[in-house]
Amino acid sequence: MNTLLPTSTAGSLPKPSWLAEPEKLWSPWKQEGEALHEAKRDALLLSLQEQSLAGIDIVSDGEQTRQHFVTTFIEHLDGVDFEKRETVRIRNRYDASVPTVVGAVSRRKPVFVEDARFLRQQTTKTIKWALPGPMTMVDTLYDSHYRNREKLAWEFARALNQEARELEAAGVDIIQFDEPAFNVFFDEVNDWGIACLEKAAEGLKCETAVHICYGYGIKANTDWKQTLGSAWRQYEATFPALQASSIDIISLECHRSRVPMELMELVRGKKVMVGAIDVASNLIETPEEVASTLRAALQFVDAGKLYPSTNCGMAPLARSVARGKLSALCAGAEIIRQELSAR
Repeated sequence: MNTLLPTSTAGSLPKPSWLAEPEKLWSPWKQEGEALHEAKRDALLLSLQEQSLAGIDIVSDGEQTRQHFVTTFIEHLDGVDFEKRETVRIRNRYDASVPTVVGAVSRRKPVFVEDARFLRQQTTKTIKWALPGPMTMVDTLYDSHYRNREKLAWEFARALNQEARELEAAGVDIIQFDEPAFNVFFDEVNDWGIACLEKAAEGLKCETAVHICYGYGIKANTDWKQTLGSAWRQYEATFPALQASSIDIISLECHRSRVPMELMELVRGKKVMVGAIDVASNLIETPEEVASTLRAALQFVDAGKLYPSTNCGMAPLARSVARGKLSALCAGAEIIRQELSAR
């Protein structure tokens, strides 16, 4: 990318009300069959247009064709039974009814490749595609087959690598793995989580990213944040190993969080997606608020490696709020570009 401070989103954007119930995670589809396929494509086009109108440099599908950032990929794998459900604790934070791993996990066909190819046909901009990371996938299931988190993660990593290679061949420029679990299970991250992540990215020539946040702006996550004290230092436990990893871009939650900015020093040399938009609030940032976050980040990240982004996905927000936040992100980045060019 030649653009200085290229803007992007962390992943999801709100779905239009004719596709799924708005402002809700895991919202059921309002169409079925061919009508649903067409509605998803229409929503993808609309999402692309809204990103482009806001000025987003690195565009995505806005996750319009999937119900959830983790489970939609898992639905297409062999070995997981979505009818057989168990209640598990997700990221030590909240209980959810989840599908069960009942046999050997494998990917029998592409999941997002056709959607990625369709998106590539619609734009000449840099495209980023998000996939769930192996550890976060493990944490979103009940495993009655492997009964071993690490073994299951390695199988998921192999399936993800197959998908990622085909996404790259379809024209995706950046493949992002979403690993919010990296902010919770620190020993596992360093023991095998980063190794599994590197396996998922193995052999890719396009850029790779890992998105690590404190979760969507839902009550379970915002309540958890209240227990984390005045300084959120979770990144400190994993950034040193990520700095030494093969992943190109590291994302972190920044704006209106209590993450000490200096923790970015731990990934010095990597490209950093700095979350400059709060997704847990309907309050739309001003461009100057965004610029202030980016200015602070520039103390620890070289300008050529700073990627302004959102803290997390925006699926639970109203579309008007998300539009305002995207515009603020781009306007704030432009303020900093002007300041840098004036030096």
